[in-house]
Amino acid sequence: MTAFRATHRHYKGGLYRKLFDATHSESEELLTIYLTSDGRPFARPKAMFDGVTDEGVRRFEPIEGDK
Repeated sequence: MTAFRATHRHYKGGLYRKLFDATHSESEELLTIYLTSDGRPFARPKAMFDGVTDEGVRRFEPIEGDK
């Protein structure tokens, strides 16, 4: 099994691995597909994944070398 390698850090501190962007089959919305450090897959609207919080902080900051 391959070791988890994080590509992004959530503004609350969690580590995640972005896998790819995908298109929703019905709405055509762009989604980001990513894994948690324990291997659970999630999908989030790309605009939200790449966006900032109400406090003006990037929600998911790329980890150096993965920008």
